[in-house]
Amino acid sequence: MSATSQRPGKPDGRAARAAVTRARILKAATDLFATAGYTGTSIGAIAAKAGVGEQTIYYAFGTKKAILATALDQAIAGDDQPIPTLERPWATDALADPDPCGQLRRQVAGAGDIYLRAAPLLDVVRSAAPTDPDLSELWSANLRQRLTVQLAFAHALASKTRLRDDLTPDTAADIALAILSPETYNLLAGERKWPHAAWQAWAERALISMLTTLA
Repeated sequence: MSATSQRPGKPDGRAARAAVTRARILKAATDLFATAGYTGTSIGAIAAKAGVGEQTIYYAFGTKKAILATALDQAIAGDDQPIPTLERPWATDALADPDPCGQLRRQVAGAGDIYLRAAPLLDVVRSAAPTDPDLSELWSANLRQRLTVQLAFAHALASKTRLRDDLTPDTAADIALAILSPETYNLLAGERKWPHAAWQAWAERALISMLTTLA
């Protein structure tokens, strides 16, 4: 190995600097999207707030939609690791919980943690979707992903307890999708100023009473 060769496992300085720059761009964009909305946020404004050139943003992300999509993905996940929601520890713990009420409480807690990070960005996407085809598809994709997660939880719940009023897992998933939707969270925790803990307690009671016979 030559003196200039990189040792195995040694961090790449340029890659580390690029990651820091991307994180700074995403933080600036997230702040601007949440305050000015999608259409009111320009690449130039993001660049100025992040302290980088516009070309740096285009090189790192390509488009404003890509910035929003990346920021949303990371806010939902809580990190930049490509791990599906159903493989995240909170989701696997919920699926594995033998107590149906315990599973529902874990579902609500997991959704709540996501909304603490991602609710403002989700509202940005929802608000802009009717007039922007790209964001309409992004919103539809997010809805499909949330439904996939709730279907998995509904089937797990049905294997642990009888569903109320002979609900099917599909219908149970739809009910959970509505109760744990970002629209409902933003309405109660945002517009109506409910404390997060109050929303969480309400969502737990609603799911237990509407989906099971255990209430």
